[in-house]
Amino acid sequence: MNEPTPPRILVIEDADAIRLPVESALSAAGFSVRSRPDGAELETELATARPDLVVLDVMLPGRDGFELLRVIRRTSAAGVVMLTARDGVEDRLRGLGEGADDYLVKPFVLAELVARVTAVLRRTGRTRPPVEIGELVIDVEGGRARYGAADVELTSTEWKVLVYFARHRDRVVSKTQVLTAVWGYDDYAPNLVEVNVSTLRRKLEAHGPRVLHTVRGQGYVLRGEP
Repeated sequence: MNEPTPPRILVIEDADAIRLPVESALSAAGFSVRSRPDGAELETELATARPDLVVLDVMLPGRDGFELLRVIRRTSAAGVVMLTARDGVEDRLRGLGEGADDYLVKPFVLAELVARVTAVLRRTGRTRPPVEIGELVIDVEGGRARYGAADVELTSTEWKVLVYFARHRDRVVSKTQVLTAVWGYDDYAPNLVEVNVSTLRRKLEAHGPRVLHTVRGQGYVLRGEP
């Protein structure tokens, strides 16, 4: 069974220092991400990329975020999360009044942006269905894993590791990739990953056949067959 197509996110933000980390964080969370420094090609992007959600900065060169928001609402059903450096109530009310689904004031924590994007996608019905690998069902949005008839009880870190593997199912990922995605750094000792993978694998195998495999010299892969 192939993994469902991830939700498509379009990021429109002119500051590289914000746009690039946002793109990386959303990609690491499993979304398909495109980004642009302005809204000059917005109409084309909406027609060709068909994003499920747009992360939209207010202060942009050329057409500002409010003008682009009106374009989105005329031509697309995409969700919209607006970003702004201005924390005035009037700006937030204006954005929400013109159709934004959520509003985030800079500076913000990337994890909060990812959570808000996920919440908007859930409300608009564009989140992904659970990932199924044989008898293992990983409901990423619901925060639950079941193997056969049993719930798999995991720590928060084990859950994050499992979600990362689920979002990259059938693909070999390295220990460094897991470290970066789950802990946010790549300079911890490799055994941090090894320990969590070992306990995660043991808990999964208590309920069914092995699905989390080690690929010698490369990393790990989550799949139904050895």
